[in-house]
Amino acid sequence: MIQELKNSYGHLFENDLIEEINQVGTFKEVPEGFTLIEIGEYIKSMPLLVEGAIKVLREDHDGDELLLYFLERGETCAMTLSCCMGQTKSEIRAIAEMDTKLIMIPIRKMEEWTGKYRSWRNFVFESYHNRLMEMLEAIDSIAFMKMDERLLKYLYEKVKVNNEDTVKTTHQEIAYELHTSRVVISRLLKNLEKLGKIKLHRNNIEVLS
Repeated sequence: MIQELKNSYGHLFENDLIEEINQVGTFKEVPEGFTLIEIGEYIKSMPLLVEGAIKVLREDHDGDELLLYFLERGETCAMTLSCCMGQTKSEIRAIAEMDTKLIMIPIRKMEEWTGKYRSWRNFVFESYHNRLMEMLEAIDSIAFMKMDERLLKYLYEKVKVNNEDTVKTTHQEIAYELHTSRVVISRLLKNLEKLGKIKLHRNNIEVLS
């Protein structure tokens, strides 16, 4: 675990903090689709990603989901930090976008490290800032972007996170995450294919530009 820590966080944290994380952290491997955090749960530890990606979603009263942002290697979730520090229930759902490796940090260490290590304090503040910017971007896309623009942006983000040119997902799953209907998504995907932006295959979507 120590080497994976250094590879992902060595440029952010001093050696003493890396050693402490190695001592108190719990290494965890989860498969694609695994739910790490559920809405309404109390969070007892925060994740540090060392490999893979996690998608963070919100849910409305009807059970429909909306994708907020992705977490990648070297990042953590600001919503998790808030719930840990305030000992409140989670308001988000976190699902592994792919097979993912992470280190779970117990709540009791978070406040201690904030006062003890400047690098940890900076990491926490930067995480809050980055996640806030991503949530504002999600709000802007809903408020100001047309659905076809949101769909293309979604596909670009998927490609970036998965580091490949194809997106392995269903039209229904995209509809859930963009808070619309499968019929709308299917129609827009066909339009994007006609425009040469994507190529539709039986089990995946190839993003061309």
